[in-house]
Amino acid sequence: MNGKIIPKRMFFTKGVGYHRDKLQSFELALRDAGVEICNLVTISSILPPGCTIIPHEEGIKDLVPGQITFVVMAREETNEPARLVHASVGLAQPTSPNQYGYLSEHHGFGQNSQQSGDFAEDLAATMLASTLGFELDPDKAWDERKQLYIAGKDSQFTSRSVAKSAHGHKDGLWTTVVALAVMLIV
Repeated sequence: MNGKIIPKRMFFTKGVGYHRDKLQSFELALRDAGVEICNLVTISSILPPGCTIIPHEEGIKDLVPGQITFVVMAREETNEPARLVHASVGLAQPTSPNQYGYLSEHHGFGQNSQQSGDFAEDLAATMLASTLGFELDPDKAWDERKQLYIAGKDSQFTSRSVAKSAHGHKDGLWTTVVALAVMLIV
């Protein structure tokens, strides 16, 4: 090994938790997402070239209790009854396997899962475009028929996201939502 830690696989997951204690609510959201057994380390936003996106079920079964696990995580919480919270992680991935992709976290209030996920995808696409040296208007660059962003003849990328939204618990319990891109080294 050359001393570099480069994820080879990645999967998306999400969860929601409700509890009278804020921290326990977060723990329950991680349980719902299936990653509570790991020591999570939040990282920023690059999907390495050649990193394979695997199904959630496959990724979860490869986790080991106590393992250090790198994640891009969005998290939001409330204890206000009926307040809508959301968290999402978006990915913009070039069609060329030799280029890196970009992940974005988005979280806040008042958006449902679809709105939050769409925003996270647009954000990831915009950030990837800027690192490649051009500006991107997501509304103009999105090709609905091809289901990808087209930003010139040499720059095309797909997108996807994971998002979770929930209304604050009616009894004022803490409500926590999480969305994660989980990186696996092996």
